[in-house]
Amino acid sequence: MSRVLTSPAPARPAALTRDPVQMPVVVAATALLALGTAWLAARYGARQAVLFLVGGALGLVLHHAAFGFTAAYRALVTVGDGRGVRAQLLMLATATVLFAPVLAAGEIFGRPVAGAVAPAGVSVLVGAFVFAVGMQLAGGCGSGMLYHLGAGVTPMAVTLVGFVGGAVLATFHMPFWWATPSLGAIALGDALGWWNAVLIQLAACALLAVVSRWAERRRAGVPSPPPARATGWRRVIQGPWPLSVGALLLALLNLATLVVASTPWSITWAFALWGAKGLVASGYDLSDVPFWSGEFQQAALVAPVLADVTSVMDLGLVLGALLGAGLAGRFAPRRRVPLRRIAAAVLGGVLLGYGSRVAYGCNIGALFGGIASTSVHGWLWAAAALAGTPLGVRLRRFFWVESGRPTA
Repeated sequence: MSRVLTSPAPARPAALTRDPVQMPVVVAATALLALGTAWLAARYGARQAVLFLVGGALGLVLHHAAFGFTAAYRALVTVGDGRGVRAQLLMLATATVLFAPVLAAGEIFGRPVAGAVAPAGVSVLVGAFVFAVGMQLAGGCGSGMLYHLGAGVTPMAVTLVGFVGGAVLATFHMPFWWATPSLGAIALGDALGWWNAVLIQLAACALLAVVSRWAERRRAGVPSPPPARATGWRRVIQGPWPLSVGALLLALLNLATLVVASTPWSITWAFALWGAKGLVASGYDLSDVPFWSGEFQQAALVAPVLADVTSVMDLGLVLGALLGAGLAGRFAPRRRVPLRRIAAAVLGGVLLGYGSRVAYGCNIGALFGGIASTSVHGWLWAAAALAGTPLGVRLRRFFWVESGRPTA
């Protein structure tokens, strides 16, 4: 007799019991987004202002759809629940179709664009494995950490500190990782033709979704139907939104990022930059660190933080999640956090930062942006992260991470 599937994720709010909108939080978040947009437009131009708002929209979508990578991977490997992973596959398939004509043309509106393509090799496999362990320990990945931080999940502030430390530490070791075996940077669109690459990736996403569904039914039976939920404008404003809606909106917003920023959405570069700027401000000389000798890195170190695209979008994401939490009536920071939870947050953050830098990105920059750009390294990232998840889950249990609050 098959048992009914129960899953730790994706965590979804209860149905018809609605928390009241927290107007002070909503007003504060809206004001910060509006003021930030106006200030960025005046200081750095329309592009930074638009990207700040795109980041805000991403944070709102992530919150209202409870769209997480960490919990989806955990649910898959622990109880066989593939619903979260299938939502990710829908997101990746949609983004692949949206990105293809833009990347095939190489420009849009007269401005050059480039996909998230990086070397596919040992560094990606190791980095993604380490990242997966870290995201289970910390209770969030790159995007998950930021949107839960905005929603008031207190330990994520500690995770962010660890993330910054791990990311900047990895930059000192990059010559070693650059020297590890690699197939080089391979974009299927360039190697096979863009429409051939699109068809191959759509077929791969469909096949993985079918296998996931088959394995889910074989292992755990038919998932329990979701509880009845409120409909209409209240659900639009307060959530929760279906995972499929979240997947489609994230793909569209990543396309908007590609069009405006000329590169896909990324998260973790900003953390390495913040850590490096902190070192420079303290008097440390980074001129002998090969990673920071590149033209792009040198320019980023000299420029203000808010001139950096990723930094601006990360900040917008946090405020968008704050807005979402206020609308849903779920902004409730905790003052007391168990020491083991803090330890897990710090260690998880360091692993997240180190792994993301070594793997050329996180679940957003490498997985989402990489696969949407038809980069082989994105597929390697996904496989290695899935392989590292069981170890992360075991360590998570040791550190008593479970807290009753949803995690990404």
